[in-house]
Amino acid sequence: MAYQRIRQPKLSDVIEKELERLIVEGTFSPGQQLPPERELATQFDVSRPSIREAIQRLEAKRLLTRRQGGGTFVSESLWKGFSDPLLELLSTHHETQLDLLESRHALEGISAYFAALRGTEEDYTRIRTIQERIQKAEEEKNVEQEAAEVMKSLIAITDAAHNVVLLHIVRSLAPLLEQNVLQNLKLLNRRSDVAEKVSRHRANIVDAIVSGQPEQARELSHSHLAYIEETLLDINREESRRKRSLRRIQQSDES
Repeated sequence: MAYQRIRQPKLSDVIEKELERLIVEGTFSPGQQLPPERELATQFDVSRPSIREAIQRLEAKRLLTRRQGGGTFVSESLWKGFSDPLLELLSTHHETQLDLLESRHALEGISAYFAALRGTEEDYTRIRTIQERIQKAEEEKNVEQEAAEVMKSLIAITDAAHNVVLLHIVRSLAPLLEQNVLQNLKLLNRRSDVAEKVSRHRANIVDAIVSGQPEQARELSHSHLAYIEETLLDINREESRRKRSLRRIQQSDES
């Protein structure tokens, strides 16, 4: 019987696949600089030419970019699934913001579920730390910082879910999601009782995640977003009534 010869993979092929894995799982994020070739060669216990060959192939795939005299970086456009004009268009339409809020039910609910199921202590420490920064931004009434930290929290929770497809979806939508969070907060903060309730919701979701309660984490996420949606609709209806009243008053004054 003739046996097929087993070919040993080239070292550069193995390194290429490992670097791809680190990029896919988010260990190396867009814009992040890779360690120098010498350091990578030491970590992989291989020669620098093998490292260089793997990097060159990843450059050809547009996963890495080399800056003159500045090292090698993960491509900044890796998670930009939406063009800037499209993001601008979506962010300026009220109906789209409500659609996005509905979409967040699926993204955040499943992220919270799997984060509670699969997260590590390192993941949970990161989530708790960001939650503390959110609370600090709330106390300082810095809505822009609060929105930025809420987005970081969503990414941290998605990281803790350990699902790379979900992570890439959330990261590609990050600019749109953060804009949605900011617009919502500006409206919700008009009512102090609402802002306090939203804050409690977030804390409860984090507690459910870090205590390993996936079903509760998902349900709390859904009820949190449903409350926001219901409150925003009520605020918008109130605003419409106010505008109608002003128009009637102006019409009466003119006549």
